[in-house]
Amino acid sequence: MILVERSAHVAAPVEAVWDVVQRAEQLPAWLAGVRAAEVLSGEGFGRRQLVQAGRGAAHEAEVIAYQEPTLIGWRERAKGAGARAEARTEIYVQLTPDEQEGGTVVRLIVVRWPAGPVKAALLRLGLRRVGADLEDSLARLTDLAAVG
Repeated sequence: MILVERSAHVAAPVEAVWDVVQRAEQLPAWLAGVRAAEVLSGEGFGRRQLVQAGRGAAHEAEVIAYQEPTLIGWRERAKGAGARAEARTEIYVQLTPDEQEGGTVVRLIVVRWPAGPVKAALLRLGLRRVGADLEDSLARLTDLAAVG
C-alpha cells in the first residue's frame, strides 16, 4: 500500500467546497489527471461513476465513504494482466471547518495498492508527481470553491 496526502486551507465555507467535491461532473475541473467523469448510477454512498484519466484510461469507481458535508471517498479498480491481483486506488476528500481562520481545511488522500512488486516500485518512483498532482488539485479546488 502506498499513501500520499496533502492539505490546504480554502477560503470558503464547508458547504461551498462540498458542493464542488461531491459532484462527479466537477472532477475534471479540480482533480488533476481527470479528463472526464460522469455518474453511472446511484447517489451518495454506493454511487457508481466513470472516471477518465488524462491518458485515456477509464475506470469505474464506487463511492465507498460518504458523510455529507465533510467526507467523500471512492475506489477505482483496474484489472491486472493475466492472473495478477487487481490494482486498486482509493481517493478521499475530507473537509473540516476552520474555526480560527474561517473557511475550510481540505485534506486529499490517495491510497494505492499496486498490482505486483514491479508496479509498486514504479509507483514509489513517481510519488513526487502524485504529491504535485494533489497540490495542483488543491489549488484548483481553492479557486473553484471561492468562485462558487
